[in-house]
Amino acid sequence: MIQPHGGNLINKELPKFERKRLIEQADEFEKIQVDNETCKVIKNISFGVFSPLEGFMHRNDYINVLEHMCLENNVIWPFPIVLDVSEEQIKNIKAEDRIILTDLTNKPIALMNVNEIYDYDKKVLAEKVYGTLDRNHPGVDKVFNQKEKLIGGDIFLINEIMAKFPDLDLKPIETRVLFKTKKWNKVVAFQTRNPPHLGHEYVQKAGLTYCDGLFINPVIGKKKKGDFLDEVIIETYKTLIKEYYPKDRVVLSTFETEMRYAGPKEAIFHAIARKNFGCDHIIIGRDHAGVGDYYGPYDAHKIFEQFPDFGIEPIFFKSFSYCNKCRSIVNDKICPHSPELHTFFSGTKIRNVLNSGNEPSADIMRPEVAKVILKYQNPFCE
Repeated sequence: MIQPHGGNLINKELPKFERKRLIEQADEFEKIQVDNETCKVIKNISFGVFSPLEGFMHRNDYINVLEHMCLENNVIWPFPIVLDVSEEQIKNIKAEDRIILTDLTNKPIALMNVNEIYDYDKKVLAEKVYGTLDRNHPGVDKVFNQKEKLIGGDIFLINEIMAKFPDLDLKPIETRVLFKTKKWNKVVAFQTRNPPHLGHEYVQKAGLTYCDGLFINPVIGKKKKGDFLDEVIIETYKTLIKEYYPKDRVVLSTFETEMRYAGPKEAIFHAIARKNFGCDHIIIGRDHAGVGDYYGPYDAHKIFEQFPDFGIEPIFFKSFSYCNKCRSIVNDKICPHSPELHTFFSGTKIRNVLNSGNEPSADIMRPEVAKVILKYQNPFCE
């Protein structure tokens, strides 16, 4: 099985007796309250989804990642994983302190060994990660809304936050054991933030033809307005797998993280996470993790050329469509027919049809999937 990114699967969960002691002594520590998305970052670091990270980045890692897309030790990493704090939050905190990070209810989530507190330039961060300073980009807007300082240091999990879908909340150590149990030597990951249409099904099954197992791993977390609700994504995939997939060849599991819409850099990030889950292949489609027209349609393909020794192997799909002459879904390599004979899979058009209360045609989306979506009065994020 593929090695975790950086060579070791990180586990920062404290032993039960130590967690109990820290909870009892919590009043003795300075505390910083963090939001729900940051709690998910803590969880992902703690259970190795973000291996080899062991906490929030210190200044040297932050600079190296921005300038070279790698950590200080030269391990590939696409964008900073940081904890932003206000002057007020850190007025009683200094380097080498031990503090407790709490959720919005003040429940202790993690112990943090403060390595350093440092300044950063929001414009530099936004432009290096997203390639733009346009605040219409959701990632850029988030950066400019961050607090004024960054705090770096290792974290240790005290309380795991409750998963939104507990039955699908598999950690890397669990997926790796599961894949071995199933005797899957090659596993292909599929990243998604949408319900499946027939184009998605086509590329998933194409990847599965080459590999032993398919790991469908939807992003569960904060998304932009107009994206599908988490519940819709999960229910539609459960329906599709039940009706149209071999039961012993597919694992559905959630990836609890926010979408950053960082295009090619987020494609690298998604590949790292799936590598840690135990996948040695990942499907990268057109405009992976993109938003608007900030990135070229195949920038997420080109970026992998910079990292030939990455470990996980991308499977690229440039385009796929329904050919009315072939009477099947095809890609650009296998069909000779002209574009006017093709029906292309447009997320915008599919959303418009669903918004009107109608089912997309059966050559675009499985009727069973469409019926699940139409059960919801509003299946989209607001």
